[in-house]
Order: sequence, then C-alpha cells, then structure tokens
Amino acid sequence: MDLKQVIHMKGGDGEEGYANNSLLQRKVISLTKSLRDEAITNVYRNTKSESLGIADLGCSYGANTFLVIAEAIKAVEKFCQEQKQKSPEYKVYLNDLPGNDFNNVFRSFDAFKKDLISEVKNPMGPFYFFGAPGSFYDKLFPNKSLHFVHSSYSLQFLSKVPEGVDNNKGNIYLAKTSPPNVFKAYLEQYQSDFSFFLKCRSEELVEGGSLVVTLIGRIGEDPVYKDCCAVWETMAMGLNDMVKQGTIKEESVSSFNIPIYYPCQAEVKKEIDTQGSFDINYLETSEVNFSELDNWDGSDFTSKKPESLKDAEFNMENCFRAVAEPMLMGHFGESVTKEAFNRFLKNAADHMPKDKTKVTNITMSLTRKP
Repeated sequence: MDLKQVIHMKGGDGEEGYANNSLLQRKVISLTKSLRDEAITNVYRNTKSESLGIADLGCSYGANTFLVIAEAIKAVEKFCQEQKQKSPEYKVYLNDLPGNDFNNVFRSFDAFKKDLISEVKNPMGPFYFFGAPGSFYDKLFPNKSLHFVHSSYSLQFLSKVPEGVDNNKGNIYLAKTSPPNVFKAYLEQYQSDFSFFLKCRSEELVEGGSLVVTLIGRIGEDPVYKDCCAVWETMAMGLNDMVKQGTIKEESVSSFNIPIYYPCQAEVKKEIDTQGSFDINYLETSEVNFSELDNWDGSDFTSKKPESLKDAEFNMENCFRAVAEPMLMGHFGESVTKEAFNRFLKNAADHMPKDKTKVTNITMSLTRKP
C-alpha cells in the first residue's frame, strides 16, 4: 500500500465524500481562530515583511480548504487598516499528498477570491496561490521562505505504518490485546515523524515565524484510551467477523495496520522540547462531543455558510468513512471495503453512541527560535 496515494480524504462531492462530511474539522478550526489570528498578526508586526509566505499543510478540499487562509489574510488586513499602513502581498501554498482532490481545490479558487475581496472591502495586497503536493514529513519549501504555517487534523497521520507490527493479530490499530512491541513501534514512529516535521518547518520558516497545529490526540497517558481507539476497534470487529465467515483471510487483516498515532499532550511537549527549534506559546488539550455538531451549522465565525455543509446534519459514520475508506480500499479492495463499512455502520450504534463519543484535540502555537 503506497501511503502517499491512499492517505487522503474521500474525493468528490457525493454524500459520502469529505466535502459533505467535514463539519467536525470546521468546528475545530473555528475554536482555534483567535489563536491563529494572534499568531499571524504577531509575525507580521515583528517581521514587517512586504511579502508574507503562508502554508496550510494537509489542506484537503471542500468548504474548509480556504477557510484558514481567508481568516489569516483578514487578520493581517485588519491590523494594516488599524495601523494605517500598506498591506503586504501574500504567497499562499496549499499542501497535501498527491492523492488529494486538488482539482476540487483549484475549481474553488475563483469563488474564494471573489468572496475574500468582498469581505475585506478595503483595497488589499495582491495574493498568489500555489499547489504544493507532497508529504509534510519532507522539506516542501525553500529555507526561510515562510512566515506562517498551519495544519489542522493532519499530523496524527504517520509517514508510514510502523515496522514490526505484523503480530498485532485481530487489530488494525493499538488495542488492549496488542503486544508490547506494537505499542513501542507506534510511539517510536510518531517520535521520529514529529521531530522531523518540526525540523523541516524550522528550516522553512523565517526567524520568529509561527507554526500553529491542531491534531487528534488523547487524554492522559493510556495509549488505548477509548475515545481515540473505539472507532478502529469497531472497524476491526467487522473485519474479524468477515474472517470467521471466510470472506477474507486472517493474514489480510493481520497485515493491515492504520498509519495513525494519537499522542497525549506530554508526548507532544517532549518532542518539541527535544527537537529544540521552537518556543511554545500555547499548548493545550480540548474535547469536542460529536453530539454538539448536530445543531451547529458551521458558520460560527464567517458570514457565509459553506454550501456543502449548510443543510447537512453531522453524520459520525460518514465523517469516519471519508477519512478511512481510501486506506481500506488501498489494502482490501472495493468489495471488502464496502462490506466492512456496512458492518461498521451496524456495530457503531452499539459501540459508539454519538452522545457519548468525543474527539480529543491538541493545539499548539509555536515560534521559530533565532
């Protein structure tokens, strides 16, 4: 399985695609708006750059893709208006793996540009947009070319499946029955990936540049904390039933492990301190209950509701499907994946009730050291 091709959100504008199932991600973006506004305003104030380099890593596609960029530009424009100074130009880079639906992103650009200009109202600096396909676990941009880097709900993905986890029998992620070596392998892969991610960003950011990241994590030190592992245990349950019925072979499930790690806050802080390129301005853990999203229309901090999310009720199963299906398709193929999700839907009602299920977020705001 080529992870660079299968780790992406489910493309298209259909009912099960990411564009119609990204309300949770939008909610999390809304919760971190003030932090991002403060970070990019401080960078602009301190660097006084005439040209701001901005990158969104793991941009995906759909209603949320341009949201962070629009809010960042508006924050700088507001500051410029208050200070009665000329706006900078903006060089914006949208990054994701090559399998991302970049066609959807590019088709949305003209509408985004029109909306942004109308919302800012006053004359603003020119802005240029670029697609940047590739893994953020590699260098993506020239040294000292960026001022502000953002990533939301992407950094929990690993660069690869940890090595030596083939004995994780009956599981597709960390579980109570996982052998000790599996826990060790996942932790070490996370440490290696996150440390290298920080190193790459420190080279690409100017001195004093800002990095704001939100990822899915866990509460406390227990790596099999129920809220981060329940969804994968529920999926594994259906796959194991298919093994018992002879639909798929046991080895097929044993050789499939999700390239994701949900760290706790202490693990995140340890890697930032160990890598050493950044000062921590903010590092906190928060939670969002899935049931909260049923009555939220996605418009907390924008005047315009996203068309794809306007009339949609939050569907927990479709939200998960939009993330997980490409990975399962890459390993099991279409027919097995379809049956696996049918079983997942039946099991989720019993094992993942919406009113008791939540997601843990770890949000950090970092500044590149001199």
